[in-house]
This record gives sequence, structure tokens and C-alpha cells, in this order.
Amino acid sequence: MSSSSSRPSLKSLPPTQTLEIESGLSLVPRVKLLLTIYRSDLSVKPIDEWLLKRSLIDFLKTSLPHSHLVPEEDLEIRRFKDLKKRKREDPVASGTLYIRDLGFVANRKDGLGNAGDEEEASRVLERRFFDWRDSFEKRLNGIELSLSGAKFRLDAVLPPCDDFEGLKRNWEEFYAFSGEGLSSRGGRQQPDTLILRGAPSRWFAEPRVSSKPSMLVTHTIFSVFGKIRNLFVTADDDASKNAEEGNEELVSGLHCKIVVQFEKYDDFYNALRVLCGRSMHKQGSRLRADYEVTWDKDGFFRSIQQRPARTPVQDRITRTQPMLGQYRNDTSRFQSHASRFGSYSAR
Repeated sequence: MSSSSSRPSLKSLPPTQTLEIESGLSLVPRVKLLLTIYRSDLSVKPIDEWLLKRSLIDFLKTSLPHSHLVPEEDLEIRRFKDLKKRKREDPVASGTLYIRDLGFVANRKDGLGNAGDEEEASRVLERRFFDWRDSFEKRLNGIELSLSGAKFRLDAVLPPCDDFEGLKRNWEEFYAFSGEGLSSRGGRQQPDTLILRGAPSRWFAEPRVSSKPSMLVTHTIFSVFGKIRNLFVTADDDASKNAEEGNEELVSGLHCKIVVQFEKYDDFYNALRVLCGRSMHKQGSRLRADYEVTWDKDGFFRSIQQRPARTPVQDRITRTQPMLGQYRNDTSRFQSHASRFGSYSAR
């Protein structure tokens, strides 16, 4: 378990640095791009996913200013099954590309020598990283690949959940034009709640007790980012349905959804900034969890508070279920009430 005294400042943490949190978890930097493949000629030859994958890996290795040696497991290409029903201008395949070796960005010393302190050096490194990421996305977007006489065009885009500046603009515009807000501080409406989906439930469970996510463990992990006002954690069946094919370790029932409301806007801000553009890794595991994270614009905890009053029986069930051990009970009826109302019964 990492100590808070040795943990770097979240405010100045550069996007290329790994952050160790709690329970053997760490947040590892990476760049993720969503790929869409189109035909760029009149060929009707079937698409070969393996050849397309090899062609793109070779392009990344030989045709860019910095050579990227991408392992095959970090590039996924999936052909659409209904190609005969699709129009010529429709995409024929989609995929995901991960660039995990980002040491070349941090190892460049130009510009860092003029930085007066650690925060300034971090800002320089951050600008350099985002300049490279934007350039990499533009270079990859629109390239043409030729496979056995057939030509394909590749579109590449950064996922919205990995673009922190885009998320920030999104909530600023939301509060500026909607007139609504989840919290108000000094007259300014600001978000304070983040939603994380797609992390393995067992990483947030109590060891040797249950494979279901624990409120206590989850609270300990996210307290690294600041003081928590409200917390909700449950199994995320929607994430399991949308899991990428071929990812055998993340299957139905093993994802969780975590909603965290912080006491302070600054803690929410730094937490979302650090979680964007990183994968979660568990000490001793080969799995990297490429979760999705965003801010809550729907007022998750506010909507729970506004739900109709429960019956006396429901209240008794909730009161008898301790918050810190709410997932230990094997009875599904108790689990559903605990995961839904656990944090509020504790309050």
C-alpha cells in the first residue's frame, strides 16, 4: 500500500507519470485511439483483419517521426459482420489502438532545463505530451492502407472520456447555458461528481471475503483524491455487454460502476484530470483495465434523494445492512438494497 507522504501532488502530476494509489492499484499513462476503417476504392474483396492489423503495426513502426513498437494485444481490429448489407460509404471495420510506451516524451530534456520549479517542469512536460498526442492523432487520421490490391482509409479519434480539456469545456458550457448545477460555490455552478465504469469488481472487493465491490475498499481507494461526500458502487452489467470481444478477463458480472461525489471542486477536478488518459493496473496481475470516466451532469445523488419514500420494511433492511460490509451478505435481496442505498443509510 502506498503512503500518502510519498505520493506526488495530483495538481502537478504530468500525464506521462504513473500514480500509485491504494490496495495495490496504480494508474498507468497511455494513449487510446478509436479506429474506424472504410473502403477507399471500388474493390469488393473481403477485408482481412490480420493483414490490416499487421499493415498498421508496420506503419506505426516505420512511417512516423517516432517509431512505435506496438504489441499485437494493444491493437484490436474487428470486422463488421453485416458487410453485405452495408453501403459502400459505410465503415467495414472498427478497432482500438493503445500506445503505452510514452517514455520518449518524458526523456526529452529540451525545455525542461528552463523550468524554475517542479510545477513549471510539469507544465512544460504536459504541453509537450498534448502537442505530441494531437500530432499523432492527426497523422494517423485519414491514412490509406493497401492490402492485396484493396485500399482502405483509417479514421482515428481520441475518445471523449480521455480528453480532459474537452470534458472541462463540456461542463463549463453546460452550466453557462442550462442554468442548472449540481453544486454552487460562491455563485459559480461547478460539478463535483465523477462516474467510473469498466474496472474489475474484484479489484475493489475485500480480499478473501467476496468478489463483489466493497464500499470500504472503494472509499479507501478514492480518498486518495480528496474528501468524499457520497459514494456509490455496484456491478455494471451495461459495461459487460459493451466489453470488447476477445477480452476474456473482463466478462459479464466482473465490471463495476463507481460514482464519487467530492466535498471540494478542486478534488473532483484533480481526480478527473488524473483518471483521464490512464489505465488501471493491479499489482501481481497482467490485466490492464481500460476504464471509462466522465463527470456527472444528471445529478446522480440528487436523483436518489428525490426518489419516493421507501416502505418501513425497506428502511429496516437498509438500517440493518452496515455500510462497510454491505456486500458480504449473499442474499441477492439484501445486495440490491445495500448497493442502492448503502451510502445514505450510513449517513
